[in-house]
Amino acid sequence: MYQKDSMPSIVKILRVVADPNRLRILLLLRGEELSVAELQEILAMGQSTISTHLSQLKQAGLVEDRRTGKSNLYHLTTTATSGGGSVLVGFLAQAKEEIPEAGPDQIAMRSVLRKRQDKTRSFFDSVAGRLGRDYVPGKSWKGMAEALLRLMPPMTIADLGAGEGAFALLLAQRAKKVIAVDTSAKMIEVARDQALRHGVENVEYRLGDMEEVPIEDAAVELVFFSQSLHHALHPERAVQEAWRILQPGGRIVILDLVKHRFEEAREMYADEWLGFSETELEALLQKSGFTNVQTSVVHKEAETPQFQTLLVVGDKAS
Repeated sequence: MYQKDSMPSIVKILRVVADPNRLRILLLLRGEELSVAELQEILAMGQSTISTHLSQLKQAGLVEDRRTGKSNLYHLTTTATSGGGSVLVGFLAQAKEEIPEAGPDQIAMRSVLRKRQDKTRSFFDSVAGRLGRDYVPGKSWKGMAEALLRLMPPMTIADLGAGEGAFALLLAQRAKKVIAVDTSAKMIEVARDQALRHGVENVEYRLGDMEEVPIEDAAVELVFFSQSLHHALHPERAVQEAWRILQPGGRIVILDLVKHRFEEAREMYADEWLGFSETELEALLQKSGFTNVQTSVVHKEAETPQFQTLLVVGDKAS
C-alpha cells in the first residue's frame, strides 16, 4: 500500500539512532502506525520534540507517513527493516534490551491502541438498533446477493464484524451454522434479540475482535467480511485470522468499499480505512496464503459520493 523507499544510508542510520528517544520511537513504529498525538501520549514528550525526531527519521529514510483524516500515521519504511536495513534491525534488538523505557513504552502503546479501538466500538454502541434505518455507505443488498450466488451448499460460516446481525440471519437460511462476531456488546445484544424474534436458532453470537477472532482453528468452511474490514486497525491481521479459522478447502468472501476520498466517513461511520483497491485486497489475500483470488466491483451508488462495493473471493487450499 505504500511507496517503496530507496535504501537508507548507513551513515544517516548511525547518526539518527545515536539518540535514545529516536530509538524509542523506532521501536514503537516497528510494529504499529502511530500519530504524533499518540506518540506524545506514549512517550510523554512535547509535540515539537516528537515532530523534530520524526522529521530526522524521515530524512534518514527510516520512517514515512500516510494521511488519515486530520492527522498523519507514521510507520517504518519497508527497506528500513530489510536488505540494507538489517543493520537497523540489530540496533533495535539491542535497544529493546538496553533502554529501560522500552518495556513501559510498549505497555503505553497498547493502551493508546485500545483507546483507538474504543472510539470505533463507542460509535457502534451508539447506533446499535438504528443501522437498519440509517444510511450506511456500501451496504448494498445487490452486492450481498452477488456474493450469495457464489456460496457453496450448507456449511459452517463465520460472519466477522457482524454488526446487528442482519447478514448473519440471511446466511442462516442456508447455513448449517453461523458464528457472528462483533466487537460491540450492544450490537451483539441487538443481533441476539433479532434472531430470537425471527426464531433463528442456528446463529451463535460471540463478542470479540476480528483481529483476534474467538473461533477455534479450522472450525469454519466460509468466512465473510461484509462492510467490516475497513473498520479493522490492521486489515492484514483480520485476513490472517480468517485463514486460521478456515478449514482446508474453505473460502473467504469480502464485501467492502472501493477506495474513495470521502474523508468524512472517518468521523461519520468510524471508518479506519477509506476503502481498498482491488489490487490491495488481492495482494493482502495472497500474502496470507489464499489462492484463486477473484475481485470485482459489484455495485456503484448513484448519489454522491457514489460509493462502490468491491467483492473479493479467495480459497484456502485443501
